[in-house]
Amino acid sequence: MVSKIGRPAPGSPAGAVAAPDTVKILIAGGFGVGKTTMVGSVSEIVPLRTEEPLTAAGLGVDDLDGIEEKRATTVALDFGRISIGQDLVLYLFGTPGQQRFWFMWNDLAIGALGAVVLVDVRRPRTSFAAIDFFERRRIPFVVGVNGFHGRHPYPADDIRDALALSADTPVLLCDARERESCRDVLIALIDRLIATARTGGEHHAADRSG
Repeated sequence: MVSKIGRPAPGSPAGAVAAPDTVKILIAGGFGVGKTTMVGSVSEIVPLRTEEPLTAAGLGVDDLDGIEEKRATTVALDFGRISIGQDLVLYLFGTPGQQRFWFMWNDLAIGALGAVVLVDVRRPRTSFAAIDFFERRRIPFVVGVNGFHGRHPYPADDIRDALALSADTPVLLCDARERESCRDVLIALIDRLIATARTGGEHHAADRSG
């Protein structure tokens, strides 16, 4: 668990190196906000992707407003892994963004300790469903504001107000294409999980998959 990061397992021989803790994290948000890009940028393994080309069957169903150049979409999940130091490994699960695939979110959330909600400030409404999903399930999350084309036209506090987020929800400006930027967002989430565990506040694993 997050609250035991770096502690040897009970009964381990003196001086034994404990296996790293593993934590399941969701990367969520609306259609086309950069989830697949983020997982691919930060993963230390070749990421698993379930992308399929957009076809005429999705016309009138998938909202391409503002992302007309998008040519493929995640239909199940993205998967990657990143080590945070020697004591912690994060398993990253990117969720599908289109509404027709939202039924998969409950299954993907089982066992997840936290989440990153990616936001595209050009289309903030596309991330409201993800924010609501994690708030209802009391799964701690941070918001990563993906700066498309490297631009961030609004400060984090303005975005917090626009999304009606609580004051204790971290909002970070990031670039889903850059590994270090994505890593900083994940570290901010781990910091929040540790703080949550210490204060005995909201929980944790999403085995209540309502």
